[in-house]
Amino acid sequence: MGDRRIPVVFGPRAAAGPSDALLLEGVGADGPGVAWFRLPKASHVLGCACCPPRNAAGQALGRLFLARGRGDGLFFGRVVVVVTSEAGRAAVLAALEGDALASGAFRVG
Repeated sequence: MGDRRIPVVFGPRAAAGPSDALLLEGVGADGPGVAWFRLPKASHVLGCACCPPRNAAGQALGRLFLARGRGDGLFFGRVVVVVTSEAGRAAVLAALEGDALASGAFRVG
Protein backbone atom coordinates (compact mmCIF):
# COMPACT_ATOMS: atom_id res chain seq x y z
CA MET A 1 0.00 0.00 0.00
CA GLY A 2 1.23 3.46 -0.84
CA ASP A 3 1.27 6.56 1.31
CA ARG A 4 -2.35 7.67 1.65
CA ARG A 5 -1.57 11.02 3.22
CA ILE A 6 -2.61 14.15 1.34
CA PRO A 7 0.27 15.75 -0.60
CA VAL A 8 1.33 19.29 0.27
CA VAL A 9 3.22 21.37 -2.30
CA PHE A 10 4.61 24.90 -2.22
CA GLY A 11 3.82 27.23 -5.08
CA PRO A 12 1.92 30.30 -6.24
CA ARG A 13 -1.82 30.58 -5.70
CA ALA A 14 -2.33 30.12 -9.45
CA ALA A 15 -0.88 26.59 -9.17
CA ALA A 16 -4.00 25.41 -7.32
CA GLY A 17 -6.49 23.49 -9.39
CA PRO A 18 -10.20 23.02 -8.75
CA SER A 19 -9.62 20.00 -6.48
CA ASP A 20 -6.80 21.61 -4.46
CA ALA A 21 -7.03 23.31 -1.08
CA LEU A 22 -5.02 26.44 -0.31
CA LEU A 23 -2.95 27.12 2.81
CA LEU A 24 -1.98 30.79 2.84
CA GLU A 25 0.47 32.70 5.02
CA GLY A 26 -0.92 35.98 6.27
CA VAL A 27 -4.29 37.16 7.49
CA GLY A 28 -7.63 36.32 5.97
CA ALA A 29 -10.83 34.39 6.49
CA ASP A 30 -10.95 30.62 6.18
CA GLY A 31 -13.41 29.33 3.63
CA PRO A 32 -14.18 26.13 1.74
CA GLY A 33 -10.78 24.67 0.87
CA VAL A 34 -8.86 27.71 2.18
CA ALA A 35 -7.05 28.20 5.49
CA TRP A 36 -4.76 30.98 6.67
CA PHE A 37 -1.97 31.02 9.22
CA ARG A 38 -0.06 33.91 10.75
CA LEU A 39 3.38 33.63 12.28
CA PRO A 40 3.95 35.04 15.77
CA LYS A 41 5.61 38.44 15.82
CA ALA A 42 8.12 37.60 18.54
CA SER A 43 10.46 34.64 18.68
CA HIS A 44 9.77 32.64 21.82
CA VAL A 45 11.35 29.59 23.37
CA LEU A 46 9.69 26.27 22.65
CA GLY A 47 6.87 25.60 25.08
CA CYS A 48 6.52 29.13 26.46
CA ALA A 49 3.26 29.87 28.28
CA CYS A 50 1.91 32.33 25.69
CA CYS A 51 2.27 30.08 22.62
CA PRO A 52 0.01 27.12 21.81
CA PRO A 53 1.65 23.68 21.62
CA ARG A 54 0.80 23.47 17.89
CA ASN A 55 2.15 26.09 15.52
CA ALA A 56 -0.21 28.20 13.44
CA ALA A 57 0.52 26.27 10.23
CA GLY A 58 -0.29 22.98 11.97
CA GLN A 59 -3.54 24.42 13.29
CA ALA A 60 -4.50 25.67 9.81
CA LEU A 61 -3.76 22.26 8.27
CA GLY A 62 -5.90 20.72 11.00
CA ARG A 63 -8.80 23.04 10.11
CA LEU A 64 -8.53 22.02 6.46
CA PHE A 65 -8.47 18.32 7.33
CA LEU A 66 -11.41 18.61 9.72
CA ALA A 67 -13.51 20.52 7.16
CA ARG A 68 -12.64 17.91 4.50
CA GLY A 69 -13.68 15.08 6.81
CA ARG A 70 -16.95 16.76 7.78
CA GLY A 71 -17.84 17.52 4.18
CA ASP A 72 -17.77 21.28 4.81
CA GLY A 73 -16.86 22.49 1.34
CA LEU A 74 -14.13 21.05 -0.84
CA PHE A 75 -13.01 17.40 -0.71
CA PHE A 76 -9.46 18.17 -1.82
CA GLY A 77 -6.75 15.81 -2.98
CA ARG A 78 -3.80 18.16 -2.53
CA VAL A 79 -2.86 21.30 -0.61
CA VAL A 80 -1.02 24.16 -2.31
CA VAL A 81 0.87 26.26 0.23
CA VAL A 82 1.46 29.91 -0.62
CA VAL A 83 4.03 31.52 1.68
CA THR A 84 5.45 35.02 1.71
CA SER A 85 8.54 34.27 3.80
CA GLU A 86 11.09 31.59 4.54
CA ALA A 87 9.76 31.56 8.11
CA GLY A 88 6.34 30.64 6.73
CA ARG A 89 7.83 27.79 4.71
CA ALA A 90 9.74 26.60 7.78
CA ALA A 91 6.55 26.70 9.89
CA VAL A 92 4.70 24.49 7.41
CA LEU A 93 7.59 22.03 7.19
CA ALA A 94 7.86 21.96 11.00
CA ALA A 95 4.14 21.16 11.23
CA LEU A 96 4.48 18.37 8.66
CA GLU A 97 7.36 16.88 10.65
CA GLY A 98 6.38 17.46 14.27
CA ASP A 99 2.62 18.02 14.54
CA ALA A 100 0.80 14.71 15.14
CA LEU A 101 -2.33 15.60 13.17
CA ALA A 102 -0.54 17.33 10.30
CA SER A 103 2.10 14.62 9.87
CA GLY A 104 -0.53 11.88 10.06
CA ALA A 105 -2.80 13.44 7.44
CA PHE A 106 -0.38 15.29 5.13
CA ARG A 107 2.98 14.73 3.46
CA VAL A 108 5.38 16.86 1.45
CA GLY A 109 4.98 15.92 -2.13
